[in-house]
Amino acid sequence: MSSSSPTLNPTHRLTLQEAMQNSDHPPPPSPFPSNPSFKDRFLVFLIIFASSLFALLVFLTLSSSSPSSSASLTYATLSPPSSSSSFSPPSSPHMPPDPFLFPTQQSHRVIYHDNNSSDPTPPSLAYLLSGSKGDLGRILRLLHATYHPRNQYLLHLDRFASQTDRDQLALKVQSVPIFRAAQNVHLIGKADFVYRKGSSSISFTLHGASILLRLSANWDWFISLTVDDYPLLKQDDLLHILSFLPKDLNFVNHSSYIGWRESKRLKPVIVDPGLYLSEKNVMFYAAQKRVLPNAYRLFTGASFNILSRNFMEFCVLGIDNLPRTLLMYFANTASSLSDYFPTVICNSRQFNKTVLNHNLLYANFDTPPKEKHPLLNSSDFDVMVRNGAAFATGFRSDDPILDRIDREILERRRGKVVPGGWCLGGFGNDTCSIWGDADILRPSPRARGLEKLLVGLLSNGTFRSHQCIYE
Repeated sequence: MSSSSPTLNPTHRLTLQEAMQNSDHPPPPSPFPSNPSFKDRFLVFLIIFASSLFALLVFLTLSSSSPSSSASLTYATLSPPSSSSSFSPPSSPHMPPDPFLFPTQQSHRVIYHDNNSSDPTPPSLAYLLSGSKGDLGRILRLLHATYHPRNQYLLHLDRFASQTDRDQLALKVQSVPIFRAAQNVHLIGKADFVYRKGSSSISFTLHGASILLRLSANWDWFISLTVDDYPLLKQDDLLHILSFLPKDLNFVNHSSYIGWRESKRLKPVIVDPGLYLSEKNVMFYAAQKRVLPNAYRLFTGASFNILSRNFMEFCVLGIDNLPRTLLMYFANTASSLSDYFPTVICNSRQFNKTVLNHNLLYANFDTPPKEKHPLLNSSDFDVMVRNGAAFATGFRSDDPILDRIDREILERRRGKVVPGGWCLGGFGNDTCSIWGDADILRPSPRARGLEKLLVGLLSNGTFRSHQCIYE
């Protein structure tokens, strides 16, 4: 099998050294002012108790669904939905994937490299794709646009969506032959409420990661996407470029500059109803505020990150007290998802030298920044493509810019997956109706944009100087 695609200049391999000075953390200060009234003390006690209970329950739940546990998972495989209110876990192991997709565990073969045995093995990605009410079509479109047989996919329509939508999603996924053959698309049956501003978004992300850790032992990076996001590269391009990078690298936007977030997001105390109520409710804001901690340094960033498997195991399994401690702190904090992972990774001696200060996501930015990025439109297309990012966020439902991305970048037809090296059909018909080896990648010239972006970010003058710097 051959291709006329031009040769790419692969990025250089990196050697990341684990190093950080040992230091003892001083004890944290009291988070509330002295001499409060009895009513204030009682409210503070309830909030602290609720935060501690939330963190304990989350870690007990994640531990019970970790890969080493035999507990049942809350997800549905590709079987028809039942008439009950939620899907049931599978009663028997999965059927093995189609042997035509995974004939052997052979080395990475890039078509135009003449199957050079020195080429690295392509990685696998674990995608958590989420949507809400009215997002059935959007989550299916996102699945098709990001699909590759090597990856793992976990889909979630939250409790703002109807059970009918979740049933329809399961049936539509089941109807796609390649999804059934690769056995790599799964659905969360028992949905959760996920509030954008609350800590339920952290709970949902960690729960999704814990399920994906148990579903497969082979994926290398975790990526959580919402229906507002969309890929700007074929998966063959992304997997090819990532195959030249160390698998412990984490792509996390982060900064120690808190600024306006101190008064708007970190000092206010909130209670997220998504953690304890089974119906939609408003966020509760306490009158009491707290001071910032000094036992660890706070970092802020974005809710989108590309995180290594090792780091996700560190957060999910709770083998260190740091993720647990920070989970309790952010349990009652507004917009906690964008602060949690940057703070954990930059305060960890094990992982703070593995972080790249870029999440490979393109977004519009307001000045001053707002909680949510402005929406993209067709006028942003050229700038977005030249940026070299792998994903973009801020898309409207069925915006014409998505059709242009499908047509000019992904080469994807409506209702079909993105073609790749594993597709053997002719280009005059359904290219991916005939399957070949999923380990074969056919990168396009578009991969050069991501390659150029990463080379600049990983240069000696940029990489270390932007890594968990405390300003």
